[in-house]
Amino acid sequence: MTLERALITDVVTTESFTVLFNPDEYTVAKSNNYAEAAVPGLSAPILQFTSGAAQTLDMELLVDAAEGGVHDVRDLTGELIRLLDINPDLHAPPPVIFAWGHLSFEAVLVKATQRFVLFRPDGIPVRARVQVSFKEYRNVELEAKEIKRQTADYSRLHLVAQGETLPAIAQRYYQNPAQWRPIALHNDIDRPERLEVGARLLVPQLPYRNPETGEVEL
Repeated sequence: MTLERALITDVVTTESFTVLFNPDEYTVAKSNNYAEAAVPGLSAPILQFTSGAAQTLDMELLVDAAEGGVHDVRDLTGELIRLLDINPDLHAPPPVIFAWGHLSFEAVLVKATQRFVLFRPDGIPVRARVQVSFKEYRNVELEAKEIKRQTADYSRLHLVAQGETLPAIAQRYYQNPAQWRPIALHNDIDRPERLEVGARLLVPQLPYRNPETGEVEL
């Protein structure tokens, strides 16, 4: 059974066109972004997740003037290249939907490279291969609906009880009473032997880096 032709639709104008030949293959890529924090004394930097990267869709499309019923293949590739133009209402290129079989990818065209491979005797190109790269399009409203965002805070809140000490608190959260210093540093406690009952302490995640000296408490 022959697969129907891929369809590219401009979401803003709703105009669409089919590709003349379906791609032989396509590549979908997804990645995440991480920030590296170099910490003295550690064998490798600490990684912290910052954001997800946009999914990408890459493929090569074959365009032929004879198949499209035109004299110059650039009349056909122009439909695709125009998706890189700025829409006056959006002040940006329009989002599109690339639909083919079960694949439906809402994105913006970020790159299109034309390679003309066949010419008429007068030099007019009649066949081209166009390498296209789409990048996933996500608007703020859609992102907010799908993901309930919460502030990433790995510190835990502790209320000081009667007679409680920092080593005892460190034993509770770190299973090591000797690791009381990160709690003292994080809460600006000058006299760790005297804790106020009912005080709210934030117990930071280990390893902890002193923001003033850069030293790391493991």
